[in-house]
Amino acid sequence: MIAVYPGSFDPITNGHIDIILRSCMIFSKVIVAVANNSEKKGLFTPEERVEMIKETFHDNPKIEVDRFNGLLVKYVRERDIRVIIRGLRAVSDFEYEFQMALMNKKLWKEVETVFMMSSENNMYVSSRIVKEIFSLGGCVKDLVPENVRMRLEKKFKEIRG
Repeated sequence: MIAVYPGSFDPITNGHIDIILRSCMIFSKVIVAVANNSEKKGLFTPEERVEMIKETFHDNPKIEVDRFNGLLVKYVRERDIRVIIRGLRAVSDFEYEFQMALMNKKLWKEVETVFMMSSENNMYVSSRIVKEIFSLGGCVKDLVPENVRMRLEKKFKEIRG
């Protein structure tokens, strides 16, 4: 069975990676689907995010990386994917994710959402926090893979001129 793990991944973190790798133990294929939200200005372009994820999982044949626009449920329906994976870090994530799962189910009754709890060592990790820590000169070595850390370094050098 194929599952999709959607997100902005701006950038991908060790928390995301943990969910993806654990999902690979359950599903035959996991599609990491990068949301292309034109209303959200990310640090990295959707193309850069896809590249970072592909670099991270280049040797794992169970992982496919893709992009999508618009409604997630439209994307999964077009690809005939019946399972959406969502990671939960804390109870505060649950309410929003639960509402989204119910709405996706309303829009297409064939889709199921599987919630995976973050590993204890990743419960505090988010892309937003990683970017903030890095921008303020903090170390993100244990929060993102090395290829992402190097891209953060390059991106902030470009921004700062």
